Amino acid sequence: MSKLVTIFGGSGFVGRYIARRMAKEGWRVRVAVRRPNEALFVRPYGVVGQVEPVLANIRDDDCVRSALRGADAVVNCVGILAESGKNKFNNVQQHGAARIARIAAEEGVARMVHISAIGADTGSDSEYAKTKAKGEAAVLTAMPQAVILRPSIIFGAEDQFFNRFAGMTRLGPVLPVVGADTRFQPVHVDDVARAAVMGVLGQAKPGIYELGGPEVASFRQLMERMLRIIQRRRLIVNVPFPVAMLMGGAFDLLQAATLGLVRNGVLTRDQVRNLRRDNVVTEGRMGFADLGITPVAMDPVLEDYLWRFRPGGQYAQIKETARHLRGQE
Repeated sequence: MSKLVTIFGGSGFVGRYIARRMAKEGWRVRVAVRRPNEALFVRPYGVVGQVEPVLANIRDDDCVRSALRGADAVVNCVGILAESGKNKFNNVQQHGAARIARIAAEEGVARMVHISAIGADTGSDSEYAKTKAKGEAAVLTAMPQAVILRPSIIFGAEDQFFNRFAGMTRLGPVLPVVGADTRFQPVHVDDVARAAVMGVLGQAKPGIYELGGPEVASFRQLMERMLRIIQRRRLIVNVPFPVAMLMGGAFDLLQAATLGLVRNGVLTRDQVRNLRRDNVVTEGRMGFADLGITPVAMDPVLEDYLWRFRPGGQYAQIKETARHLRGQE
Protein backbone atom coordinates (compact mmCIF):
# COMPACT_ATOMS: atom_id res chain seq x y z
CA MET A 1 0.00 0.00 0.00
CA SER A 2 1.24 3.52 -0.84
CA LYS A 3 2.38 5.79 1.96
CA LEU A 4 0.07 8.30 3.63
CA VAL A 5 0.66 11.97 4.43
CA THR A 6 -1.67 14.10 6.52
CA ILE A 7 -1.66 17.77 5.59
CA PHE A 8 -3.24 20.08 8.16
CA GLY A 9 -4.64 23.08 6.29
CA GLY A 10 -4.23 21.11 3.07
CA SER A 11 -6.96 23.01 1.24
CA GLY A 12 -5.41 26.42 1.98
CA PHE A 13 -3.22 28.54 -0.25
CA VAL A 14 0.03 26.62 0.35
CA GLY A 15 -1.49 23.31 1.42
CA ARG A 16 -3.29 22.64 -1.84
CA TYR A 17 -0.03 22.89 -3.79
CA ILE A 18 1.65 20.46 -1.42
CA ALA A 19 -1.32 18.08 -1.66
CA ARG A 20 -1.18 18.14 -5.46
CA ARG A 21 2.55 17.42 -5.52
CA MET A 22 2.29 14.63 -2.95
CA ALA A 23 -0.44 12.98 -5.01
CA LYS A 24 1.85 13.12 -8.06
CA GLU A 25 4.50 11.38 -5.96
CA GLY A 26 2.04 8.50 -5.54
CA TRP A 27 1.25 9.10 -1.87
CA ARG A 28 -2.21 8.93 -0.37
CA VAL A 29 -3.09 12.38 0.91
CA ARG A 30 -5.31 13.13 3.88
CA VAL A 31 -6.32 16.80 3.81
CA ALA A 32 -7.18 17.73 7.40
CA VAL A 33 -9.44 20.79 7.57
CA ARG A 34 -12.19 22.31 9.69
CA ARG A 35 -14.77 22.18 6.88
CA PRO A 36 -14.25 19.09 4.69
CA ASN A 37 -17.28 19.91 2.56
CA GLU A 38 -15.53 23.08 1.41
CA ALA A 39 -12.37 21.17 0.48
CA LEU A 40 -13.86 18.69 -1.97
CA PHE A 41 -11.97 20.41 -4.80
CA VAL A 42 -8.78 18.60 -3.69
CA ARG A 43 -10.11 15.17 -4.68
CA PRO A 44 -9.23 15.49 -8.41
CA TYR A 45 -5.57 16.05 -7.46
CA GLY A 46 -5.16 12.26 -7.58
CA VAL A 47 -6.98 9.12 -8.69
CA VAL A 48 -10.25 8.14 -7.04
CA GLY A 49 -9.77 7.88 -3.29
CA GLN A 50 -6.15 9.04 -3.30
CA VAL A 51 -6.80 12.54 -1.91
CA GLU A 52 -9.48 12.86 0.75
CA PRO A 53 -10.51 15.79 2.98
CA VAL A 54 -11.17 14.88 6.62
CA LEU A 55 -12.45 16.82 9.62
CA ALA A 56 -9.79 18.14 11.98
CA ASN A 57 -9.74 20.87 14.61
CA ILE A 58 -6.16 21.51 15.73
CA ARG A 59 -7.45 22.73 19.09
CA ASP A 60 -8.72 19.21 19.90
CA ASP A 61 -6.47 16.22 20.73
CA ASP A 62 -8.91 13.58 19.52
CA CYS A 63 -9.45 15.30 16.17
CA VAL A 64 -5.73 15.63 15.58
CA ARG A 65 -5.05 12.04 16.62
CA SER A 66 -7.75 10.73 14.29
CA ALA A 67 -6.30 12.70 11.36
CA LEU A 68 -2.78 11.40 12.09
CA ARG A 69 -3.61 7.75 12.70
CA GLY A 70 -1.72 5.56 10.23
CA ALA A 71 0.16 8.45 8.62
CA ASP A 72 3.79 8.13 7.55
CA ALA A 73 4.33 11.89 7.45
CA VAL A 74 2.61 15.11 8.46
CA VAL A 75 2.70 18.65 7.12
CA ASN A 76 1.34 21.57 9.14
CA CYS A 77 0.28 24.52 6.99
CA VAL A 78 -2.12 26.11 9.48
CA GLY A 79 -1.55 29.75 10.31
CA ILE A 80 -3.46 33.01 10.57
CA LEU A 81 -2.62 36.62 9.71
CA ALA A 82 -5.15 38.14 12.10
CA GLU A 83 -7.06 36.90 15.13
CA SER A 84 -10.78 36.22 14.97
CA GLY A 85 -13.06 34.43 17.42
CA LYS A 86 -11.33 31.38 18.89
CA ASN A 87 -8.60 31.59 16.28
CA LYS A 88 -6.03 33.35 18.41
CA PHE A 89 -2.34 33.38 17.52
CA ASN A 90 -1.36 31.29 20.53
CA ASN A 91 -4.17 28.75 19.96
CA VAL A 92 -3.31 28.22 16.30
CA GLN A 93 0.36 28.94 15.76
CA GLN A 94 1.76 27.90 19.13
CA HIS A 95 -0.50 25.36 20.85
CA GLY A 96 -1.93 24.02 17.58
CA ALA A 97 1.52 23.33 16.15
CA ALA A 98 2.64 21.83 19.47
CA ARG A 99 -0.39 19.53 19.57
CA ILE A 100 0.18 18.25 16.03
CA ALA A 101 3.87 17.55 16.69
CA ARG A 102 3.26 15.89 20.07
CA ILE A 103 0.54 13.58 18.78
CA ALA A 104 2.52 12.85 15.61
CA ALA A 105 5.38 11.63 17.82
CA GLU A 106 2.98 9.56 19.93
CA GLU A 107 1.49 7.98 16.80
CA GLY A 108 4.91 7.11 15.41
CA VAL A 109 4.74 9.44 12.40
CA ALA A 110 8.17 9.32 10.80
CA ARG A 111 8.53 12.81 9.33
CA MET A 112 7.12 16.28 9.89
CA VAL A 113 7.25 19.47 7.86
CA HIS A 114 6.10 22.68 9.53
CA ILE A 115 5.34 25.90 7.65
CA SER A 116 6.40 28.93 9.68
CA ALA A 117 7.44 32.40 8.49
CA ILE A 118 10.48 34.63 8.18
CA GLY A 119 10.59 36.90 11.22
CA ALA A 120 9.58 34.23 13.74
CA ASP A 121 11.09 35.50 16.98
CA THR A 122 10.19 34.88 20.62
CA GLY A 123 11.47 38.37 21.46
CA SER A 124 9.28 40.14 18.94
CA ASP A 125 6.63 42.67 19.96
CA SER A 126 4.34 41.04 17.39
CA GLU A 127 2.15 38.20 18.61
CA TYR A 128 2.18 36.74 15.10
CA ALA A 129 5.98 36.51 15.01
CA LYS A 130 6.25 35.47 18.66
CA THR A 131 3.77 32.57 18.38
CA LYS A 132 5.36 31.43 15.12
CA ALA A 133 8.66 31.07 16.97
CA LYS A 134 7.08 29.32 19.95
CA GLY A 135 5.33 26.93 17.56
CA GLU A 136 8.65 26.11 15.92
CA ALA A 137 10.23 25.38 19.31
CA ALA A 138 7.37 23.09 20.29
CA VAL A 139 7.61 21.21 17.00
CA LEU A 140 11.35 20.63 17.40
CA THR A 141 10.87 19.50 21.00
CA ALA A 142 8.42 16.77 19.98
CA MET A 143 9.88 16.04 16.52
CA PRO A 144 13.61 16.93 16.58
CA GLN A 145 14.07 15.73 12.99
CA ALA A 146 11.36 18.03 11.63
CA VAL A 147 11.88 20.30 8.62
CA ILE A 148 10.72 23.85 9.29
CA LEU A 149 10.14 26.21 6.36
CA ARG A 150 10.13 29.97 6.85
CA PRO A 151 8.96 31.62 3.61
CA SER A 152 8.91 35.34 2.94
CA ILE A 153 5.65 36.70 1.55
CA ILE A 154 4.16 34.10 -0.78
CA PHE A 155 2.72 34.92 -4.20
CA GLY A 156 0.57 32.84 -6.51
CA ALA A 157 -2.84 32.79 -8.19
CA GLU A 158 -4.72 32.55 -4.87
CA ASP A 159 -2.49 34.86 -2.82
CA GLN A 160 -3.81 37.46 -0.38
CA PHE A 161 -1.13 40.01 -1.16
CA PHE A 162 -0.97 41.03 -4.81
CA ASN A 163 -4.62 40.11 -5.39
CA ARG A 164 -5.70 42.27 -2.45
CA PHE A 165 -3.80 45.37 -3.49
CA ALA A 166 -4.69 44.95 -7.15
CA GLY A 167 -8.34 44.86 -6.09
CA MET A 168 -7.84 48.06 -4.08
CA THR A 169 -6.79 49.90 -7.26
CA ARG A 170 -10.40 49.71 -8.45
CA LEU A 171 -11.55 51.85 -5.52
CA GLY A 172 -9.81 55.13 -6.35
CA PRO A 173 -6.71 56.96 -7.58
CA VAL A 174 -4.73 56.46 -4.35
CA LEU A 175 -3.12 53.22 -3.13
CA PRO A 176 -2.20 53.49 0.59
CA VAL A 177 0.53 51.22 1.99
CA VAL A 178 2.07 50.85 5.44
CA GLY A 179 5.85 50.48 5.47
CA ALA A 180 6.59 51.51 1.89
CA ASP A 181 10.33 51.05 2.48
CA THR A 182 10.05 47.65 4.17
CA ARG A 183 11.78 45.00 2.07
CA PHE A 184 10.34 41.66 1.02
CA GLN A 185 11.69 38.65 -0.86
CA PRO A 186 8.53 37.19 -2.47
CA VAL A 187 8.53 33.46 -3.06
CA HIS A 188 6.28 31.47 -5.37
CA VAL A 189 3.83 29.17 -3.63
CA ASP A 190 4.83 26.14 -5.71
CA ASP A 191 8.50 26.61 -4.77
CA VAL A 192 7.47 26.41 -1.12
CA ALA A 193 5.46 23.29 -1.94
CA ARG A 194 8.50 21.71 -3.63
CA ALA A 195 10.55 22.32 -0.49
CA ALA A 196 7.82 20.80 1.70
CA VAL A 197 7.62 17.69 -0.48
CA MET A 198 11.39 17.22 -0.20
CA GLY A 199 10.98 17.31 3.57
CA VAL A 200 8.25 14.68 3.46
CA LEU A 201 10.30 12.43 1.19
CA GLY A 202 13.39 12.71 3.38
CA GLN A 203 15.33 14.58 0.71
CA ALA A 204 15.94 17.59 2.97
CA LYS A 205 18.03 17.37 6.11
CA PRO A 206 16.27 18.38 9.34
CA GLY A 207 16.39 22.02 10.41
CA ILE A 208 15.09 25.48 9.64
CA TYR A 209 15.07 26.79 6.07
CA GLU A 210 14.36 30.41 5.13
CA LEU A 211 12.79 30.64 1.70
CA GLY A 212 12.94 33.76 -0.44
CA GLY A 213 12.65 34.34 -4.17
CA PRO A 214 15.43 35.64 -6.42
CA GLU A 215 14.45 39.30 -5.94
CA VAL A 216 14.39 41.64 -2.93
CA ALA A 217 12.15 44.69 -3.28
CA SER A 218 10.53 47.30 -1.07
CA PHE A 219 6.78 47.37 -0.53
CA ARG A 220 6.59 50.44 -2.80
CA GLN A 221 8.58 48.72 -5.55
CA LEU A 222 6.30 45.69 -5.39
CA MET A 223 3.25 47.92 -5.76
CA GLU A 224 4.85 49.75 -8.69
CA ARG A 225 5.51 46.41 -10.36
CA MET A 226 1.94 45.30 -9.73
CA LEU A 227 0.55 48.56 -11.17
CA ARG A 228 2.66 48.15 -14.29
CA ILE A 229 1.32 44.63 -14.83
CA ILE A 230 -2.34 45.60 -14.35
CA GLN A 231 -1.82 48.73 -16.47
CA ARG A 232 -3.20 51.20 -13.93
CA ARG A 233 -1.82 54.48 -12.64
CA ARG A 234 -2.26 55.07 -8.94
CA LEU A 235 -0.58 57.35 -6.42
CA ILE A 236 1.19 55.16 -3.85
CA VAL A 237 0.91 56.87 -0.47
CA ASN A 238 2.96 55.69 2.50
CA VAL A 239 0.98 55.68 5.73
CA PRO A 240 3.35 56.60 8.62
CA PHE A 241 3.64 53.93 11.29
CA PRO A 242 2.16 56.07 14.12
CA VAL A 243 -0.90 56.80 11.97
CA ALA A 244 -1.13 53.13 10.95
CA MET A 245 -1.05 52.07 14.61
CA LEU A 246 -3.98 54.40 15.35
CA MET A 247 -5.90 53.04 12.37
CA GLY A 248 -5.15 49.43 13.32
CA GLY A 249 -6.17 50.12 16.91
CA ALA A 250 -9.49 51.58 15.76
CA PHE A 251 -10.26 48.58 13.57
CA ASP A 252 -9.23 46.18 16.36
CA LEU A 253 -11.50 48.03 18.79
CA LEU A 254 -14.40 47.82 16.37
CA GLN A 255 -13.97 44.05 16.10
CA ALA A 256 -13.79 43.70 19.89
CA ALA A 257 -16.76 45.99 20.50
CA THR A 258 -18.95 43.99 18.12
CA LEU A 259 -17.78 40.68 19.64
CA GLY A 260 -16.32 39.68 16.29
CA LEU A 261 -19.45 40.41 14.24
CA VAL A 262 -17.41 43.00 12.36
CA ARG A 263 -14.11 41.34 11.51
CA ASN A 264 -10.99 43.43 11.10
CA GLY A 265 -9.83 42.40 7.66
CA VAL A 266 -8.31 45.80 6.90
CA LEU A 267 -5.35 46.42 9.22
CA THR A 268 -4.42 45.30 12.74
CA ARG A 269 -1.91 46.76 15.18
CA ASP A 270 -0.02 43.46 15.09
CA GLN A 271 0.32 43.65 11.30
CA VAL A 272 1.73 47.17 11.62
CA ARG A 273 4.35 45.88 14.06
CA ASN A 274 5.36 43.21 11.52
CA LEU A 275 5.58 45.75 8.71
CA ARG A 276 8.27 47.65 10.62
CA ARG A 277 10.75 44.84 9.87
CA ASP A 278 12.25 43.64 6.61
CA ASN A 279 10.97 40.24 5.52
CA VAL A 280 14.03 38.79 3.80
CA VAL A 281 16.19 35.69 4.16
CA THR A 282 18.79 35.85 6.93
CA GLU A 283 22.35 35.49 5.70
CA GLY A 284 23.81 32.10 6.60
CA ARG A 285 20.48 30.32 6.98
CA MET A 286 19.71 27.20 5.00
CA GLY A 287 17.50 27.92 2.01
CA PHE A 288 16.59 26.97 -1.52
CA ALA A 289 20.23 26.51 -2.52
CA ASP A 290 20.62 23.79 0.10
CA LEU A 291 17.59 22.04 -1.40
CA GLY A 292 18.79 22.34 -4.99
CA ILE A 293 15.77 24.47 -5.91
CA THR A 294 16.03 27.52 -8.15
CA PRO A 295 13.10 29.79 -7.20
CA VAL A 296 11.09 31.37 -10.00
CA ALA A 297 10.92 35.12 -10.62
CA MET A 298 7.80 37.16 -10.00
CA ASP A 299 6.89 38.88 -13.27
CA PRO A 300 5.97 35.88 -15.46
CA VAL A 301 3.81 34.42 -12.70
CA LEU A 302 2.16 37.72 -11.73
CA GLU A 303 1.09 38.34 -15.32
CA ASP A 304 -0.60 34.93 -15.38
CA TYR A 305 -3.16 35.90 -12.74
CA LEU A 306 -3.21 39.68 -12.32
CA TRP A 307 -4.44 40.38 -15.86
CA ARG A 308 -8.03 40.33 -14.60
CA PHE A 309 -7.39 43.58 -12.74
CA ARG A 310 -6.51 45.44 -15.93
CA PRO A 311 -9.08 48.03 -17.09
CA GLY A 312 -9.96 45.80 -20.03
CA GLY A 313 -9.49 42.50 -18.24
CA GLN A 314 -8.87 39.66 -20.68
CA TYR A 315 -9.41 42.03 -23.59
CA ALA A 316 -6.74 44.54 -22.53
CA GLN A 317 -4.13 43.22 -24.96
CA ILE A 318 -6.59 43.14 -27.86
CA LYS A 319 -7.61 46.74 -27.17
CA GLU A 320 -3.97 47.82 -26.98
CA THR A 321 -3.22 46.13 -30.33
CA ALA A 322 -6.27 47.77 -31.93
CA ARG A 323 -5.20 51.16 -30.61
CA HIS A 324 -1.77 50.79 -32.20
CA LEU A 325 -3.29 49.68 -35.50
CA ARG A 326 -5.55 52.74 -35.56
CA GLY A 327 -2.52 54.92 -34.91
CA GLN A 328 -0.81 53.49 -37.99
CA GLU A 329 -3.69 54.31 -40.30
